[in-house]
Amino acid sequence: MSVRKLKPTTPGQRFRIVNNFDQVTTSKPEKSLTKGISKSGGRNNTGKMTMRFIGGGHKKKYRIIDFKRDKAGSAEVLSIEYDPNRTAFIALVQYQDGEKRYIVATNGLKVGQTIHNGDETAPDAGNCMKLKNMPLGTVVSCIELRPGQGAIMARSAGSYGQLIAREGKYATIKMPSSEIRLVLVECRATIGAVSNSDHQTEVSGKAGRTRWKGTRPRTRSMVMNPVDHPMGGGEGRATGGIPRNKNGVPAKGYKTRYKKKASNKYIIERRKK
Repeated sequence: MSVRKLKPTTPGQRFRIVNNFDQVTTSKPEKSLTKGISKSGGRNNTGKMTMRFIGGGHKKKYRIIDFKRDKAGSAEVLSIEYDPNRTAFIALVQYQDGEKRYIVATNGLKVGQTIHNGDETAPDAGNCMKLKNMPLGTVVSCIELRPGQGAIMARSAGSYGQLIAREGKYATIKMPSSEIRLVLVECRATIGAVSNSDHQTEVSGKAGRTRWKGTRPRTRSMVMNPVDHPMGGGEGRATGGIPRNKNGVPAKGYKTRYKKKASNKYIIERRKK
């Protein structure tokens, strides 16, 4: 993947850094694997705003992604496509019986390449298998947390984990957050890192492009009134005191994880701050 910096022909283009999309091969999605998606505007089923700063945005369709990769056999990659619902690119694959599915594309995946699902496959990029069949040190993405659940972890652009050990019924994986945790060896994962690794270097260039994505302007808590936020009020530019959210829960280092959470025993090392 590569990015390019635009010439400053307008103020919105001055700092714009765009993706070249040189990995994307088509602009139209597979119609049978798309469906309509409605916007909530941050409101719940009674019309009450429960999430702030959400609204508007360009109309888009949802692509149905096969996160389980439970269909055994080989498939041919037909196209690499852009997905407006996620940061990573997606790949349209066709199995030998003619069935088409979308999967999260990995780095280096090309049109015409054959990928495999199953336990007897080689550890090549794009293939999906159980953790118990992978060689140690393998870079993996789209990792299951429970067998048959479907990919939960390491699904965004450029993210990946690494299989560093295996003992008994558990495999030790270093997560994208640098957390080291145990995952059952019966869980499946995809070989290779997720595509579009240059996503984090992109710069939108103007506020309007954020509006196109469905995000409304965010008001800083310090400039609000005391009735609207705990950090509001005061004369002039007040510091706001302890950084905290609208409900008064402290931010910046305050631990909110439940101390007796059941999954704590599977975490060997917490993420580095």
